[in-house]
Amino acid sequence: MRRRLRPRLGALIAAVAATAAVLVPTTASSASAPPGDPRAVRHGLHSAPKTPVMDGKRLLQARTRLALGDPALRDEVTSLTAQADAWLGKGPWTVTDKPIPAASGDIHDYLSQAPYFWATQPRTPENPRGCPYEERDGQRNPEAEIGTDRVDAGNVLKSVPLLTLAWYYTGKKEYAEHASRILRTWFVDPATRMNPHLNYAQGIPCKNDGRSIGIIDFAQYYTGNLDAMAILDTGAPGWTKSDRAGMRAWNEAYLDWLVNSEFGKKESAATNNHGTYAAMQIAGLAVATGDRELARETVREQGAKLIDFQITADGGQPRELARTRSWHYSNYNLAAFCRLAAIGKQVGVNLWSHQGPQGQSLFDAIGYLLPTATGEATWPHPELEFYRYAASDMVHAAADAGDRAAKAALPKLQAPPGGDLWELRPAAQHAV
Repeated sequence: MRRRLRPRLGALIAAVAATAAVLVPTTASSASAPPGDPRAVRHGLHSAPKTPVMDGKRLLQARTRLALGDPALRDEVTSLTAQADAWLGKGPWTVTDKPIPAASGDIHDYLSQAPYFWATQPRTPENPRGCPYEERDGQRNPEAEIGTDRVDAGNVLKSVPLLTLAWYYTGKKEYAEHASRILRTWFVDPATRMNPHLNYAQGIPCKNDGRSIGIIDFAQYYTGNLDAMAILDTGAPGWTKSDRAGMRAWNEAYLDWLVNSEFGKKESAATNNHGTYAAMQIAGLAVATGDRELARETVREQGAKLIDFQITADGGQPRELARTRSWHYSNYNLAAFCRLAAIGKQVGVNLWSHQGPQGQSLFDAIGYLLPTATGEATWPHPELEFYRYAASDMVHAAADAGDRAAKAALPKLQAPPGGDLWELRPAAQHAV
């Protein structure tokens, strides 16, 4: 039955797209068209982006619905563009702006400091950093945001997907041009580009210059940028062949480093959220660079092992529940799992169907969160900063994958501050 329905669904989408195309005036300008106006989405209407995480056909379908006047999507686009507008006057950023380079002496090497480590001694001329540093789990040291690349990299990785999606759904060239400029400056331009590795990420003062743990600085957001690049590839203004080739080369080099460097191997071996995010980055980059077999192997083997190691029969994640921010990290880890499962769908691997030796699954892990996500129960574990909406996207992902309890919970969720954008960017993101 399913095999018969798929061609019909494809035909339906094509028919709707064709109808929308008929509605589009060929002489109208999309630059000033309001969200949802067919003029705003005529660009590339029939081309589904080859996004490695999000379902490109679903993005195309959403844009077609928007062109036909779907009121719910119009509201979501209004929220999306409000967030994108806030980035238009900011950036671009570059790793070469920091006052002091990494230990390598190369200003193009990314540099960050371990955020949960704090000085334990008074700062003196003999000990200007106040060393040694000690870990305070969940307590972010503001010192880590000063003089490093972490804040600027975060701006790059958060802004580009929003700007790109805003262009995709409105056709306003300013969004695509600025997203292209940001990517070009940070990753491609020889004078300002970042070298494709994270050797000097999350170093601890007076102890080391970088750690494998620092790979998580790119976390979910870099795979969001991979999706953005694929969307820009559909014909975005300002996105050139040179940009595309430069990003392809950068992604290939970064993937090689993730797979073959000592830091990359160590991070991939982690059995908490670090291992999940490493697998997610590798699988996403593998799809983006054409190595679908590596993507399949990563999701099928590494993804399954991580579920077995991290999730218990009741759906709990003991390694994350032991943290001072257990709600935050339980959702944070599941965001990576949901994205890994989405990548798996692109390459024919169903991670949602995997069950560990105790019968545990991703559905169980998200079910563990549902009473708190819906506001029906308090979270029974330590949490320094509780935000109920942190679970929103994970519940959406489980509902899309067929979980009835998650689907029933959707009306009870608390929307993130920027609004619920699931229909416009159907891939889990951790909102905090």
